[in-house]
Amino acid sequence: MEILNEKNARKFDINERLINLAVSIIRVCESVNTTKSGVHLTSQLLRSGTSPALNYGEAQSAESRNDFIHKLKIALKELRESYNSLQIIQRAELSNNVQLIEQTSKECNELIAISVKSIETAQKNNHDK
Repeated sequence: MEILNEKNARKFDINERLINLAVSIIRVCESVNTTKSGVHLTSQLLRSGTSPALNYGEAQSAESRNDFIHKLKIALKELRESYNSLQIIQRAELSNNVQLIEQTSKECNELIAISVKSIETAQKNNHDK
């Protein structure tokens, strides 16, 4: 059995958080009213909200540091899009599950901050080599 060191534990934690975010996004989408605007926003949110976990998985098998950074940047873009979609859904009151939307928005925002720092660190390390 492999013992996880601190670096691997952090990677695993981010991966798990992104997967859990995708699950929360799916639950949010299921809770949104099926009005024309609700269907439009949830269609977009479902794509952008599940994408970061998949892109992070791809980043773990990046072919180069630049490829790794690129995939993290894609995940960051998708996280920002998801956060904005969640804010629109909340403000337009398209779901009665306000607590789920607030929790999902908070987690999405935290993952945005983590992603920004990860990209900055990877870029710095890339320039130092």
